[in-house]
Amino acid sequence: MQQQVNAIDQVIEPDFALYNGDCVEITRGLPDNSIHYSIFSPPFASLYTYSNSDRDMGNCRSDGEFFEHFRFLIRELFRITMPGRLVSFHCMNLPTSKTHHGYIGIRDFRGELIRAFEAEGWIYHSEVCIWKDPVVAQQRTKALGLLHKQIVKDSAMSRQGIPDYLVTMRKPSTNPEPISGEFEEFVGEGLDVSREAYERHAAEVRADGREPWPFEMWRSVFVWQKYASPVWMDINPNNTLQYRSARDEKDEKHICPLQLDVIARGVELWSNPGDIIFSPFTGIGSEGYQAIKMGRRFVGVELKESYYKTAINNLRMAVDEAFDELLG
Repeated sequence: MQQQVNAIDQVIEPDFALYNGDCVEITRGLPDNSIHYSIFSPPFASLYTYSNSDRDMGNCRSDGEFFEHFRFLIRELFRITMPGRLVSFHCMNLPTSKTHHGYIGIRDFRGELIRAFEAEGWIYHSEVCIWKDPVVAQQRTKALGLLHKQIVKDSAMSRQGIPDYLVTMRKPSTNPEPISGEFEEFVGEGLDVSREAYERHAAEVRADGREPWPFEMWRSVFVWQKYASPVWMDINPNNTLQYRSARDEKDEKHICPLQLDVIARGVELWSNPGDIIFSPFTGIGSEGYQAIKMGRRFVGVELKESYYKTAINNLRMAVDEAFDELLG
């Protein structure tokens, strides 16, 4: 892939290309219809501030300012994505506060993102709700609506926890390179699709006088049924690159790294081995790490220098681990 990008710094290796700079400017330098699949977690408007740069989309004075900035990226994502292929973004609806909004409630950030993509020509393809523990959220945020004492005082202000979502948008037209094949393993916990589990299942089916499916079909169908669920209850919130890499305390930590299982399911569902996976908000490299481990190539952009440097190390670690697994 030939790229002419405006990066502060860059590393280009056989398995990945990583750029330190503004994601809109760098994405503009990528060729048309060159990306097979994108997966990322965009800034949650002004909920988190990652840097003091004016180019940081998290540094916005209002929701309108955030979306004005973000739409430039949505347009570029549409241009660089292959026809018929997909972009997945990880998000959540956002709590409001009396200080900033004048009321306590929740705003439909997920819906605002979907409508912003649709306005630029994307098709709303699918979404999955990712369960989060409300007790953990209460302990972390001290949200009024999740406190037990609020139930005792006045439950009219009590609410459920706020889940995550993986929303997927599709570029119109026919996909020129079909994503085909059976699922060979399950990403996550709680589903046994081993040969031993199949033999037990096959014995029960034969005892009923029926012929079982072939092993490969049985395994793939059971995995697909889990992936097709509209709610993923089995995502381990601690299975993140930040947790896996076990860096020194002095190293920079990403505020909210995306879970590796979520990335892996998106990559497996919506890309082929060898495809190019893109993330305009690379952070410490979670999407790239998982994509490389799964035999894909990666292109990423990160504005914050400390995250960029950490991501380089993590992507190289993924290359080494993938090579070691290949050797057995």
